[in-house]
Amino acid sequence: MRFDQRQADELRPLIFESSYQKYPPGSVLVSFGDTRVICSVCVEERVPPHRAGSGGGWLTAEYAMLPGSTSDRKRRDGAKPDGRSVEIQRLIGRSLRAAVDLDRLGPRTLRIDCDVLQADGSTRCASITGASVAVALALRKLGQHGLVPRSPSPLRQHVAAVSVGLVDGEIVVDLCQREDNSADVDMNVVGTEGGDLIEVQGTAEGKPFDRAQATEMIDKALATIVAISAQQRRAVEITG
Repeated sequence: MRFDQRQADELRPLIFESSYQKYPPGSVLVSFGDTRVICSVCVEERVPPHRAGSGGGWLTAEYAMLPGSTSDRKRRDGAKPDGRSVEIQRLIGRSLRAAVDLDRLGPRTLRIDCDVLQADGSTRCASITGASVAVALALRKLGQHGLVPRSPSPLRQHVAAVSVGLVDGEIVVDLCQREDNSADVDMNVVGTEGGDLIEVQGTAEGKPFDRAQATEMIDKALATIVAISAQQRRAVEITG
């Protein structure tokens, strides 16, 4: 039993508040326990140069931790985001491009913004998971306006992410900040609702871990991602 009384494979309470913002065609406030992130999707009727003339679109992402999201005030990013923010926003973009058929978007760009309101571990995982819902809502609205096909939708599948780690000799999923700080191994896994992998980021903080442990952590993460995807679908379905 973990310090917050969760089982080893138990998520923190996961909540999606869809259409959280008025203006973006897709937005959601996602909560993984005390980690809360606003994910929004805006549409630009243009594409970057490398997609010009292709007839298809593009998807990109930005990520930021807002002042007040941590115990010590987080300084706003300047003109150039810090290295961690750049790494995470690239991860979000890669993850969501794996979920969307860009050739069916038409010559437009989906711009995802993930802004962390409160951080208690796994902010990148929450951002990816919430962004998938926001993208689904945005594509549905674009389809209603005849801008993208409605069937089949450019959204191939939901994607989600979850942290998994080795804490006090036990493999646990969805690490909060306290667990993350004490973990011997910290891994972030991004996958599809069908159980396929998109990306794995894993680090031993001290003693190396073996392949069997890595496989078990990935398997537990993918099983959790499949369960998360069911909640993502419900969040989209119940949103008018």
